[in-house]
Order: sequence, then C-alpha cells, then structure tokens
Amino acid sequence: MKRQLHLNLFIHSRGHHEASWRHRGSSPLPLTDIRYYQDLAQRAETALFDSLFLADQLALGGDVAQAPRTWLEPITVLAAVGSGDQSGRADRHRVDHLHRAIQSGAAVRLGRPHQQRPRSLDIVTSWLATAAENYGGDGQVSHADRYARGEEFMEGVKALWDSWAADAVVDDRTGGIYAHADRIRAINHRGDFYRVAGPLNLPRCPQGRPVLVQAGSSDTGRHFAARHADAVFTAHMAKATAQEFYADLKRLAAAEGRLPEHILILPGLSPMIAATEAEALRLAREVNDLADPEVGRKRLSGRFGGHDFSHLPLDRPLVPKDFPDPGLVQAARSRTEVIINLVRRDKPTLRQLLGYLAGARGHYVTAGTPEQIADFIEDWFEDGAADGFNVMPPLLPAQLDVFTAEVIPILQRRRLFRTEYEGSMLREHYGLPWPKSVFDDPAWTAEPLQDVAGV
Repeated sequence: MKRQLHLNLFIHSRGHHEASWRHRGSSPLPLTDIRYYQDLAQRAETALFDSLFLADQLALGGDVAQAPRTWLEPITVLAAVGSGDQSGRADRHRVDHLHRAIQSGAAVRLGRPHQQRPRSLDIVTSWLATAAENYGGDGQVSHADRYARGEEFMEGVKALWDSWAADAVVDDRTGGIYAHADRIRAINHRGDFYRVAGPLNLPRCPQGRPVLVQAGSSDTGRHFAARHADAVFTAHMAKATAQEFYADLKRLAAAEGRLPEHILILPGLSPMIAATEAEALRLAREVNDLADPEVGRKRLSGRFGGHDFSHLPLDRPLVPKDFPDPGLVQAARSRTEVIINLVRRDKPTLRQLLGYLAGARGHYVTAGTPEQIADFIEDWFEDGAADGFNVMPPLLPAQLDVFTAEVIPILQRRRLFRTEYEGSMLREHYGLPWPKSVFDDPAWTAEPLQDVAGV
C-alpha cells in the first residue's frame, strides 16, 4: 500500500492568526461555548483527519486585552466533544492525577457507535514562568530541569499505564471475581520530583497507553522525543530545516532501538486558501492588518524569556544580535532558534517579523490556491520533510472548510490521504504498534496486592 500522510487539526482560539478573533470569517461563538469545539471536531471527522489537538496554558497571558485563546480546559472539552480522535496537552500536573484524567477521557466512546477512539497526550514541558508560579514554583524552571522532570514524569506515567495487565478485568459475575489481583501491581515510584505508590485506580485503556505527542525541537527535546514520542509536532519555516530535523529524529529513534516509522513527524502548516493566489494573498493581508504590533512584541518577549524588545524600531531590518543567545534562553528554546534563523535568512523588519509570527507563532505560514497547498504538502511529504502535517487554519471554521472541501480531495486523488477510516483507534490511524507492558513478559511476576481484590 502506498504510504499515506497524516493530518492533525490544531484548534486554537478562533484560528491561528492572532487577529482571527476579529475577522468576519471566524466563528461568532464564544470561546467558552462547547458547541464551538464540537462543531470543529465534527468537521474534522467528516474530513477524515487522523486527530485533533487542543493546547493548554496554565496562566493568563499578559496580552489578554487583545489576544483570546482557547479558554476551556482541554481534557474536559475532549470528554464533551465526543467526535474524532483528540489530543490534549497537559503542562504541569501530578503524575497520578494527569494519568487518571487522560485514561478516563480515553474511555469515552466517540464517533459512530461501533467506534472507540482514545485520546493522546502531548508530553511537552511547560516553559511559562507564570504557569510555574501558579503551580507552586518561584519562576521559570530552567530548560535542563524541565527535561529532567519530564524524564521522571514519563517514567512514572508509563509505570502507571502498565500497572494493570490488559486481561486484569474479568468481570465474572457468576464466579464473583471482578479483577485478578495478581494482574495489577503497585509501582512505588520514588524520584527526585515525584512520589507515586500506585497502582492506577482504573484499568488499562484499549490501546495500552495514550498516543504520546511531543513538541520540543531543541537537542534535548529531540532525544526526549526519540525515547518517548509516537508523534512530534514541530515548527519549521523552511523545507531544508524540516528535512534536517526529520532525518535527525528518525536517526535518534533508531538509536533508541525503535523503528523510525513508529515516530511520526508533523510540522505545523497554516495555509490561507482561496480560488486564486491573488485572492489568498489579499485575505492574508486583510487579517494581518487587524493585528496589533505591540501584542506581537509582548509575545516575542515571552518567547525569549521576558527579553525587552521595546527599544527596537518597527521598520529597521533585524539582525541576529538584536536577540539574546538561544542557548541562554530558558523558555521555548527551539522556537527561538526558528525565529533567529528566519532573521538571519530574510533580514525582516520587526514589523514584518511580528506579522509573520502573528500567522502561526513560528510555524509555516503560506497563502495560495488549493492546488498550490496540495503541491506543498506532497513535496514535503515525498521529500523527507514530514510524515504529515499539524494543520493550523488561520481562521476557524472558514479556512478549515476550504481545506477540507478543496485540498483534501486533491490529496485523495493523488492517493496521499485516506478515503475512509480503517480501524477505530488513534494508533491504527497513525499506523503505530500497541505498546507492551511488563505483564507481556512471561518471566515477570507480581506480588499479590492485598488491597486490590474486588476492586
């Protein structure tokens, strides 16, 4: 069978352009109205997307006056959406609480009655200082410490996911046995950051574990992804850097003993689409004109760990030395490197840079006809830059509708994208294997749990 690409829908605000909330092409519904997310999920499922993704931010942004985001808590939203294959991002939680929330969401029956489509989890490490302050921290956690915590976090949640064997629940009403206690184990995790006794207080989910999605592209982030991620969301403004990232991450995955095809790389793509290229460019300019440069300046400062850019004029060409060294930035380091590489390559003014970042915060932004967008997707997919795309429509639902009505049929005619779902699990959509647990090892035995019988 011909290799086919994967498409994830990333829902953010009323679209990924920071001024989308002001545009007539965006939804009139409040961002706290669950119908907004239910409608988008239904559209994504009708279009046969692999999955949809909701990000979370655990602190209020300083640009709230002009920049609404996705306000509702994602795991709760996903439980209410009940359509499609969804992913939620959870930044900073206790190991046991987060796993239980994700696992509970994974048990919700979605889509058509015979289908059950569990969720995935974005294992990105949170870089916001304000989020740390909301969760007991004193400020921004260093890049190295975030990944040290992330490694231990993954050790803990994987152990919890494996604390029940797939066959632990027998639900034998006649015999009076609900679960086999010897097929459930404590994990007794004691680390530098987390302490969790376990076992989890609900069974293993149908796909073993949630699909794990990661979004860090720094050197440390790449190694973290190679060990743990099933899919990687990444930001690239040029095909060459996307190809380098793709090849490197596949190599790192192989070095971890994994098959390279079992880690999917999905760059962000935010296309403005219209019947003609001129009309698409006009629409892009129209949305850009609604953006506030000072909001963009605040966001840029946040990307660089609070660095002060207020002294930079809007219309002078930028140079790399206008920015702090990415290696010293403790925020989202990989995104800072993307921004500086763009400055080095194109020498934009600050106004131009902020306009580009307003489109999708450093992901690939383009405008064109459906045929041009399909050509772009096919080129990156066939030329070692992507296994698919994290689709980030600049206006929701208008640009999602154009993408599904005009671009997806072209990809289907080229036999690059499915014409129907095969299987009912996200792992099946992504072509990923079911994870094994310690209970799959015939030589492994667990001590009986005194408090588990009859759970």
